[in-house]
Amino acid sequence: MQSTASSTVSTPKRTIRIVSRKSQLALIQTHWVRDELQRHFPELAFEVVTMDTQGDKVLDVSLSKIGDKGLFTQELEDSMLRGDSDFAVHSLKDLPTRLPQGLMLGCVTKREDPADALVMHEKNKDKTLATLPEGAVIGTSSLRRLAQLRHHYPHLTFKDIRGNLNTRLRKLDEGGYDGIILAVAGLQRMDMGDRIHEILPADISLHAVGQGALGIECRAGDEEILALLSVLSDAPTTARCLAERAFLRELEGGCQVPIGVNTVLEDDTLTLTGLVASLDGQRVIQNTVQGPAQTADDLGTQLAKQLRAEGAQVILDEITAESR
Repeated sequence: MQSTASSTVSTPKRTIRIVSRKSQLALIQTHWVRDELQRHFPELAFEVVTMDTQGDKVLDVSLSKIGDKGLFTQELEDSMLRGDSDFAVHSLKDLPTRLPQGLMLGCVTKREDPADALVMHEKNKDKTLATLPEGAVIGTSSLRRLAQLRHHYPHLTFKDIRGNLNTRLRKLDEGGYDGIILAVAGLQRMDMGDRIHEILPADISLHAVGQGALGIECRAGDEEILALLSVLSDAPTTARCLAERAFLRELEGGCQVPIGVNTVLEDDTLTLTGLVASLDGQRVIQNTVQGPAQTADDLGTQLAKQLRAEGAQVILDEITAESR
C-alpha cells in the first residue's frame, strides 16, 4: 500500500495595523503598545505604520497660532477612517476632547508621572527655577506652562521653543535658553530622566489634561480592536483622565488656552483641581471638586462651570478674541 505524505499549509496571521507619528517619543510609545499586545496575543501580527502630521511639519510658528490639538492627530485619524490602519497611539494630552465622527477613545494606559520638569543648562546646575537671575530665559511652547510660570516668576523671560524632545534639548545645550520646561513622562520614556533638574509641584504648575498617559484611538464600535485594547486599559488612570477631559471639553479649550489640571484618586474618591489663567499670568482662576470616581465626567463638567462663574469665562473670551 502506497502512503502519501500530507503537506501542512500555515495560515497567515491576522495583521493589526497601528498608526503613529514618526517622532522618536511617539515610536517608543507605539512600540511599547505593540509589544504588550504581541505578548498578550501571539496568534496575531502587529504592524506599525508611520506618518507626519501638520504639527510635525510646521515648526517655525507657535502652536497657539496655527490651530488646535488636531494638528498632531488628523492625519492618523484619516488613516483609520479610510481603513488603512486599525488604531492610533497618542500622547493623551495631544488628543482633542471632541473626536471625529466614527472614532472613539478606545483605551487609556497606566499613567506615568504627569508633572512638568525643568531641564537646566549646565551653567545653571547650581540654581533652581526660583533662584534663576532676573531675565533668565526659559523655553516652553505651552501657553499653560507660560501663564503659570509668569504668575509665579515674573522676573524671568519666556521664549517659545518648538521641535521634538531631542531638538529642544539640543537648543538648550547650544545656549539658546537657560532652562526649558518639558513633561516628566516624555523624558522618562526616552530614558532621559537624568536630564530632569527639578520637578515642578502642582502649586507651581498644574499639568496638561491627560499628560503622562497614552490614549489609543480606534474606530467606534470596532469590537475586535476594543477587546484587544482592553488588556492595556488602566481603570484609575481612565477615571482621572475622563474627569480632566470633561473639564477641558466643557471649557472648549485647546493649545491656545492656558488650562491646567491635577487629579488624585484615593480609594473611590476622585479629587480634581483645575485652573484657567490669563496669558500674562496676572489672573488665575482655580478651584477643586471631589466625588466618586464613577462620576468623573460630571466632576469635570461641574468644575468647568464653577470656574466659568468665578471669572474664567472672561479670560476665555479675551483669549478667543485675541486669537482671531
